[in-house]
Parts: sequence; C-alpha cells; structure tokens
Amino acid sequence: MDKKVAIYCRVSTNQQASGLEAQVLACKQYCERSGFNEYLIFQDEGISGVKTSRPKLDEMMKMVRAGEISSVITYSFSRFGRSTIHLISSLEEFNKLGVTFVSVSENLETHTPIGKVIFQILSSLAEFEREQIRSRVKAGMVNAKLKGKVIGAKKKYTNPELFLHLRKQGLSVREIANVIKCSPATVVRVLKEHVSVGRAS
Repeated sequence: MDKKVAIYCRVSTNQQASGLEAQVLACKQYCERSGFNEYLIFQDEGISGVKTSRPKLDEMMKMVRAGEISSVITYSFSRFGRSTIHLISSLEEFNKLGVTFVSVSENLETHTPIGKVIFQILSSLAEFEREQIRSRVKAGMVNAKLKGKVIGAKKKYTNPELFLHLRKQGLSVREIANVIKCSPATVVRVLKEHVSVGRAS
C-alpha cells in the first residue's frame, strides 16, 4: 500500500475562508517544491483550536495510526495543536510511527537534522509543562487533605473540575489518567458525564 502525504489546515470561523485558502496554497506550494505530487487535504472550517475533537483532524489521525500517511504538512503549529502538550504529544506519536511533520510557516521539518533538534527541545518543554501540572495537582490534593477532605478513598471522582481543567490544558485521556492516578476508562467516563469529548480516547 502506497502511503500518502496529508495536508491539514484549520480556521476558527466560517468567515475566514480566505485564510483557509491561503494555508492550503502555502502547503501545496511546499508539496510542489518537495516533489509531492499527490496529497490529501484535510480542512476544519469554523472549528476552534481548543476543541478536543475536530472532524477532519480526527479523520487524518485515524489514517496516520492505520499506517496510511507518510507525512503531515500544516501551515503552522497554531493551526494544528490546541496546546503545546497536544502538539508535542502528536509529534511524539508521529515520530514513533515514522511519520514526518512539516510546519510551513515555522520552517520546521522533523526529518531534517535541525528539525530533530528542535523536536527534542519542544519535547523537553512539554515534559516540563506536564511535570508542572502534576506538581500543581499533587499540591492541590495535599492541601485538600489538610482541610479534611477525603482524597482517593472511594475513587468515585464525583468532582469533575480537575478532569475538565486538565482536558482544557490539552492533556490526552492517558496523560490525565497518569496525573490523577486512575484508569483511562475512568477519565473517559467522568468527562462523558460532564462534557462531550467526541473521540477522546
């Protein structure tokens, strides 16, 4: 099976059609310069960058995980990732799957030597951010215990604010589970009870 090159573009409102066209054009020009004659275009129009589920991005990622995509090309980091952690988590997944990532405006190509260095720097920053979140969560739990609140006894997680806060920070279901020390299934259950998470898992 021949793998395909994927172009991903996004604008937040339906009134930004010209901006979407400009993104697609820039990505197409990159493909032409790089000798990519065939590519698939995935466009999310009127979709906020902070949404956990974006139809075309989800569709593209499904193909990536199925081994059908060799490269992902986007106009900029901000058009792809909803947060630094989401961006780096995606880049780490691409790296494991052997998929190259290109940001046209930032001039980043993860398969080049300089791109690999930048990727390592971004990964370190993302891990630092994850540790900061874990530290804040741990401090909050200690504070709650000092105030007499029962933490982790029944593991019912009846208070969803922490789950929702971490989700808004861009953490994946598995990352939230690691921070709170529960199962991914629990994270999905709590989120589904209080907010529509789409294909969060």
